[in-house]
Amino acid sequence: MAANSGDDVGARILDAALELLRARGPKAVTMQAVVDATGIAKTTIYRRHPNRRTLLAAALETLGERPSVPADATRHERLNWVITQSVDVIAHGIGAGGFAALLTDDDPEFSDAFRAILGAYRRHAIDALDVDVATGETVIDLIVGGYVAELARTGSVDDGWKARMADAVERVLPSR
Repeated sequence: MAANSGDDVGARILDAALELLRARGPKAVTMQAVVDATGIAKTTIYRRHPNRRTLLAAALETLGERPSVPADATRHERLNWVITQSVDVIAHGIGAGGFAALLTDDDPEFSDAFRAILGAYRRHAIDALDVDVATGETVIDLIVGGYVAELARTGSVDDGWKARMADAVERVLPSR
């Protein structure tokens, strides 16, 4: 669930907002759409989120809650963690609808909010890779770009893609 497990209504609201975002982009996240998806009264939603922007911002904040790489992880495990998290933030975070809006800057407030979340994630991922910032930025761009290209080319990303990506990236990472 997206929100604190002790707040089922709040979690349902944020989960619905994320599902709308993933499927149809940030403009689809409206109070009425969340009412329709959850059956929760509009007044209840407005008490928690005074407008759709605060609702969308709260939903996006849950995407920043990423698991940490284990401290004792090997370099290969860290790379696999970065690949998994990089793909997950797109595929299961903002989804195709949010990604399309981000690329087109269809909703600048959404784009700014999500880019801030991505910036924090990228710093964490670069630390996990234990490389300089420029190398880390390039590796993450290769991963995300490769994922998007594979999805565009074939319509899906097969189970072996992550292993192929890890093998390719490991060959070009500087040795430590």
